[in-house]
Amino acid sequence: MMTEGIRLRPVELSDAEGLATTLNSNREHLGPWDPDRPESFYTEDGQRERIRVSLAERDAGRLMPWVLEETATGRIVGSVTLNNIILGPLCSGVLGYWVDAGFTGRGLASGAVEEVCRIARDELGLHRIEAGTLLDNVASQRVLAKCGFETYGVVPRYLHINGAWRDNRLFQRILHDRD
Repeated sequence: MMTEGIRLRPVELSDAEGLATTLNSNREHLGPWDPDRPESFYTEDGQRERIRVSLAERDAGRLMPWVLEETATGRIVGSVTLNNIILGPLCSGVLGYWVDAGFTGRGLASGAVEEVCRIARDELGLHRIEAGTLLDNVASQRVLAKCGFETYGVVPRYLHINGAWRDNRLFQRILHDRD
């Protein structure tokens, strides 16, 4: 449980409909932070295909996808992904997350990020996690700072978001210094 009534769990193929519903109703909320997406992204079939790809990447050890689920209703209210997982001397992954507009300000993102950091350290053996935000995404920057991430740079024109190449502020959290 991340907070009362919400749990973080691995994504399943059966989550396609719930993800499509939540993403559709959050287009305006997530729009400023998202890349341009085809209409098919917001459909159950589009989400099913996206989940299939994510699960194949998970099975290959390159990605870990989770959803935030309201336990009373089964409604999906967010998502967290640890992608670009690289082992060897780097032992790192890249964090991404979003929360339904009606559930922001409740500590869900912070709780989920903390839990993913624990899993990355204790179960995946990663040394560090990185994350990036648009320069004006103050809410997400607060989540990362609260969870022990430190800024390590700004990258100009890093991602194509909301119709243009945008600068990003990069963060990292060192999870441990063990061999």
